[in-house]
Amino acid sequence: MLETRGYRVTIQKFDPYINIDPGTLNPYEHGECYVTVDGHEADLDLGHYERFLNISTTKANNITTGRIYQNVINKERRGDYLGKTVQIVPHITDEIKRNIMLLGTKSQFDFVITEIGGTVGDIESLPFIESVRQLCWELGNNCLCVHLTYIPFIAAAKEVKTKPTQHSVKTLQGLGVQPEILVLRTETELFKDICKKVALFCNVEESAVIQSYDVPSIYEVPVVLAKQKMDEIILRKMNLAVGDPPDMKLWIEFLNRMKTAKKSVKIGLVGKYVELPDAYKSINESLLQAATYHYRKLELRHIHSEKIDNENAEALLSDLDGILVAPGFGQRGIEGKFAALKYAREHDKPTFGVCLGMQCMVIEFARNVLGLKGANSTEMDDQTPHKVIDLMEDQKNLINMGGSMRLGAYDCKILPGSKAFQAYNKELVQERHRHRYEFNNEYKDQFEAHGMKCTGINPESRLVEVIEIPELKWYVGTQFHPEYNSTVVNPNPLFMSFIEAAIKS
Repeated sequence: MLETRGYRVTIQKFDPYINIDPGTLNPYEHGECYVTVDGHEADLDLGHYERFLNISTTKANNITTGRIYQNVINKERRGDYLGKTVQIVPHITDEIKRNIMLLGTKSQFDFVITEIGGTVGDIESLPFIESVRQLCWELGNNCLCVHLTYIPFIAAAKEVKTKPTQHSVKTLQGLGVQPEILVLRTETELFKDICKKVALFCNVEESAVIQSYDVPSIYEVPVVLAKQKMDEIILRKMNLAVGDPPDMKLWIEFLNRMKTAKKSVKIGLVGKYVELPDAYKSINESLLQAATYHYRKLELRHIHSEKIDNENAEALLSDLDGILVAPGFGQRGIEGKFAALKYAREHDKPTFGVCLGMQCMVIEFARNVLGLKGANSTEMDDQTPHKVIDLMEDQKNLINMGGSMRLGAYDCKILPGSKAFQAYNKELVQERHRHRYEFNNEYKDQFEAHGMKCTGINPESRLVEVIEIPELKWYVGTQFHPEYNSTVVNPNPLFMSFIEAAIKS
């Protein structure tokens, strides 16, 4: 809402866990690991921020307790504190405040929205709450506290309960922070008297009690908040001119396309974490965005890669319009991905392989077209006779889990006339990576001679970024993650091209 008024806005997330970043967290623990343009492994919420704001985030947009403590301990070891006793207050809180202020001063943003994860009262969040208390005092009208709180609906009694919200705000007040705006998460729209009651007991203006009730799509939330003039309340409380209402034309157009789409496009997502709603969040949203812009409803079918093989592939995949083979790490479910890709290639189904999905395309092709028996990635089998996917030489001696990965945005030179070039309509693009293993260039000529072309190359390292089979309708694999670069108002071109091919199939 603020952005459509012309303000420059960014948003950062503070996560109160000790991990330095989510890069080593199991998807079962934390869902998708998002990657910023500068190669930082971040909380999946940063993907939401980018999709909504159409901005690129960096390491500065996601801070964990682990990062804060690591910075403070490093300073203490260097002697930066001149022998003083290092404590939670002021040293940890000062480091938290520094990270908040740094994002605003360096990047010239008008608004920095700082989200603190967890729940009020969590012991892990206390240093962050104390830092906010200090900033509210130090910055005055340039700092505004918005508290998101849940209003539960008790089905048996058919009533909502405001007591948890009252308790949450009271706890926050006890920590020295008075929220100026309350956002009430609720299943259904609340009656006015409920909001009035919350305002009275929480010491908040009635007009500043905002409802965020359930809507069919998360992308409708800004429209709900705009109707309640949340942006006007923020500007007024920060002594800024309210001006004209926000211009949400592009956003409304996207929602209209979503609501009026009559036909569907069926896409199968093949992966080993399909039972987890957030494991492939950016891919799910990128597919939805591309389908919406093609006036289609997305009918997404999650197919567990451990439950597909050459015998049942046709039964599971034959009625799909397109297939996407998901990224990931490790051996589990890999044979199922080979089976899905073999079926897709032989039956000319529009197919998109992302990261490990692209590597699986290469391995399947090597085994079943090139006749390279036992071809594999050295990630899965370090004794394979044909290392068609392998570590780069300069990575082989690295043991740090993060240090051996190619992370962040890299250039990719696209071959004119290729499917990738038709999608991007330009020769040089930049996309984000998160992987260790690469296409082995020693096999490049052999692959190309048999019909799998390397159509995207990193101009500096000569590493293969995009492969495709031109003879097929749409069979494209990318070593990078295009889903990290797809937003509501700017969907990624490869996803747009894939969905278009799926519709035509």
